Amino acid sequence: MTILSNGHQWKYSEFTDNKNYSFNKNEILNVLAKQDMDEAYQIISGWDNYSPTPLISLNKLSKKLNVKKIFYKDESKRFHLKSFKALGGAYAVEKVTKGKKHITISTATAGNHGRSVAWGSKKLGLKCKIFISEYVSEFRAKVMRSFGADVIRVKGNYDNSLKECIKQSKQNNWQIVQDVAWQDYKLVPKLTMAGYSVMMKEISEQMNNQQISHVILQAGVGGMAAAMVAGIARYLDNVPKIIVVEPESAACVLESIKTGKIEKISIEKESLMGGMSCDEVSLVPWEILKNSVSHCVTVSDDYIAKTVKCLANCEFSDEKIVGGECSTPGITSLIALSNNIEIRNKINLHKDSNVLLEAFKVGDYDYRREYNAKRWQTNYDFPAINRCDVELNSSFKLENCSLIKLFKTCFNFEISTKLFIGIVLLQYT
Repeated sequence: MTILSNGHQWKYSEFTDNKNYSFNKNEILNVLAKQDMDEAYQIISGWDNYSPTPLISLNKLSKKLNVKKIFYKDESKRFHLKSFKALGGAYAVEKVTKGKKHITISTATAGNHGRSVAWGSKKLGLKCKIFISEYVSEFRAKVMRSFGADVIRVKGNYDNSLKECIKQSKQNNWQIVQDVAWQDYKLVPKLTMAGYSVMMKEISEQMNNQQISHVILQAGVGGMAAAMVAGIARYLDNVPKIIVVEPESAACVLESIKTGKIEKISIEKESLMGGMSCDEVSLVPWEILKNSVSHCVTVSDDYIAKTVKCLANCEFSDEKIVGGECSTPGITSLIALSNNIEIRNKINLHKDSNVLLEAFKVGDYDYRREYNAKRWQTNYDFPAINRCDVELNSSFKLENCSLIKLFKTCFNFEISTKLFIGIVLLQYT
């Protein structure tokens, strides 16, 4: 068991091999073509303020885990959206509109995809309609409105917001730019994935001829993971071990890999890894992932805050890294897998291994969603919650907290509130 300097331990929940594994570059590139990825890079690299996001060496962690190097692709530096999503939605908007100005763009989202679509629409002077569920925070809605989008809140969950988006888009002849594919809707998700593949292009150039032996990819509906796999097929000479990590409560890729077909799972409890809490793999990503993923692993919410804290405290790297709830599962799973000698041997993880990890976004926790008192008490069962170390009640108002008032007096309210909540999370988990 790997025990870091602060005494933290990591465990994985489930690990499985892909019995249908067969990495075939031609088959992968038939789904997402070379020319589509090359065009995406050509266009996106020409955007104002474009620059490759950094590839950070987690040098301290690599020594602890006895591997050669661990590379962490930090997407918190991606434009001012601070998320890899900036590459996908905005690019798809540009491609589908083809310079036309009369088109209205629409999408359903829980946050970052909507930001990207709204930003891309604003760049092109287009109207934008964004549908969100009742569970999406007003803070996130406000951010999307800041890009000129008309945000429409729908009662119910994400599925309800997507259905309403499709309904109104058909009625009003709006162009849907969604990152999820369905039977008759595959072009736009492919364009979105082509945008994401820019990350792998950047990585290939940043590696300085060093070979990547292992890649650990977070997965929700699978779009980012599949795009990275396609990028591997396009830009890397070697084929690394490709491991998908998911929340234990939302392991739709793992369950689909087990059976060899898309499995829709039932999510009984929403994961803290909100952007990865998905019940079904999207159609286009599945065509890539079903054979190219070598292994799948799941992790619980219990370890996410610990990983965030270690990144922030420079325990993994010489750099202080601000990681979000969906940026850290890769690190969490790597540490957990490294604890098991049998697993290490199975995945060929050894002292000469170079491991690539992908960071989704900056650590801007949606405190109005994730840190609502009721949610802490009813949706999560962290050890800290079970111990009653976090004792918030449904009447608790962050805005009324004396510490918050102090921060509000001295600093920006939104920033100070996030800081306060970060302190709560790191202190009590």
